[in-house]
Amino acid sequence: MNDLAFRVIGAAHEVEGRLEGALGTIGLSLAKLNVLKALADTDEPLPLSHLADRCCCVRSNITQLVDRLEADRLVERLPDPADRRSVRAALTPAGRERHAEAVRLVGETEREVFAGLGEEDRQALTRLLGRLGS
Repeated sequence: MNDLAFRVIGAAHEVEGRLEGALGTIGLSLAKLNVLKALADTDEPLPLSHLADRCCCVRSNITQLVDRLEADRLVERLPDPADRRSVRAALTPAGRERHAEAVRLVGETEREVFAGLGEEDRQALTRLLGRLGS
């Protein structure tokens, strides 16, 4: 039996676990970081429907994530001046700081996880993973 798919899945779970552990030290998860990143990548507040699209998740999930991030004071909800029925989400200053800290932690963790690979192997892995996704 060829177990390549299972090895890829196992490696992905290992990397995910390491990233979740690192982010957990600052009260984040990969899902929360995904929302912070989507908001950090734009210069204006986003309607929750657009945020859900950018994060590739359903509206109910984005609502729950924004609820949690709002409780942590990392995101705030703002009225949409163009549509009274719509709500937009925006990073708070604390959210920007936490996002920057998370990016640093993810970078550190990535370097640790892939420390055993030389530059040539990293480039090959990046190329191969890109081919799998297309």
